[in-house]
Amino acid sequence: MAANADEGGRQLVFFGADAAEPAVADLAGLLAGPAEVVRMGGTARLSVRVDAGWRVHVLVAELALRGLAASWEPTGDERHAVRTSYTRVLKPLATAWLRGPVKRPPAGFHLTGRRLRLWLAAAGTPEPPGGFLLRLGAADEECWEPVGAALAAAGLAGTLLGPGEGGPGYRIVGRRRLRRLAELVGDAPRAAPPAAWPG
Repeated sequence: MAANADEGGRQLVFFGADAAEPAVADLAGLLAGPAEVVRMGGTARLSVRVDAGWRVHVLVAELALRGLAASWEPTGDERHAVRTSYTRVLKPLATAWLRGPVKRPPAGFHLTGRRLRLWLAAAGTPEPPGGFLLRLGAADEECWEPVGAALAAAGLAGTLLGPGEGGPGYRIVGRRRLRRLAELVGDAPRAAPPAAWPG
């Protein structure tokens, strides 16, 4: 696996979360999971429902790093909706991912560390005794297979769990794959409970 050491002696994984500056294109990681994007005129808005307050803090901060203002509100089912404002900045992402109203990864979609970090922050759940579940959008069946292929290409081949099996989502298991996941997504955000992040 390609890696370089930084001045502090840490190993930097190529395509890991520390390998590049934050970019709007990273938000494709949220769309690989349960996020939605909608268009209005020449603008678009991204939104995602999450199940914990710490996820709200992390996502709002990550969106701000990319110059996007975000708001959030409780949804009434012990979840929270995080959404950006409508902005032209998100139009290219919406154009790439939407086929009419249907969300589908564009050709050549791949997962970088920053994309995986956002997906994990929004919808990654540890699964005892050892594993991680990366949740998918329940109505996004056209995304499931290409997203699974992108996971496999990143060295994170997972098992697709259907809605009746605790999903939809990809279960990542095995010491090697979990170590790879931890390397790619980087250190846990401050707001995240230690057990909620691979490491």
